[in-house]
Amino acid sequence: QVQLVESGGGLVQAGGSLRLSCAASGRTFSRYNMGWFRQAPGKEREFVAGIRWNESSTNYADSVKGRFTISRDNAKNTVYLQMNSLKPEDTAVYYCAADNSIVVHTTLRWYDYWGQGTQVTVSS
Repeated sequence: QVQLVESGGGLVQAGGSLRLSCAASGRTFSRYNMGWFRQAPGKEREFVAGIRWNESSTNYADSVKGRFTISRDNAKNTVYLQMNSLKPEDTAVYYCAADNSIVVHTTLRWYDYWGQGTQVTVSS
């Protein structure tokens, strides 16, 4: 079992930055690939970024490439999402998720554990 708790969301002006954190419980965190997803009102949850358990690979949605960076600290059982140059269309609830697969997946069905989400609002 892995329990995930996100933090770091908030209200920011367009062009600003936020850093999301996702703290995981359990000693097996380092074995899981981790992903960030987001869900805007009235829209489906979508993949944002993912990182392999050993940091050997990352994956990003085209909409955030060059602006967002995913990283992890396995010693702290934490995964991060640094978000720069934020746009109003980045407004959503952001979720972290854990996946025990070999590769970093971009679809929701592969992820076994989810956090409760943190709200990010970008004003224009």
